[in-house]
Amino acid sequence: MNNFKDFKIKAELSTFTGDKIKVDRLLNAEISVLAYKIEDSKVKQGTKLLILQLEKSGTKHVLFTGSTILMQMIKQVPEDKFPFKTTIVKESEHLEFT
Repeated sequence: MNNFKDFKIKAELSTFTGDKIKVDRLLNAEISVLAYKIEDSKVKQGTKLLILQLEKSGTKHVLFTGSTILMQMIKQVPEDKFPFKTTIVKESEHLEFT
């Protein structure tokens, strides 16, 4: 019988660290975006969810948002430009990075 340890499989840790934060607490404040991922929403079928690993005032946080504008914008940032500083603002009825 095989032992699992003989397979040399390592866990892929793709979880972000820090407390969950609401976007309202981030508006108009400078943050550092460390990483992101976009996945299918488990709450709203057929939609996507943006998960941001960010830092505000030296503390790491995780933001979950369905903002399609933020998703479109962050996908355009080259991988080698992370982390970057930004501010999330509310323009009319949508969120944007500035």
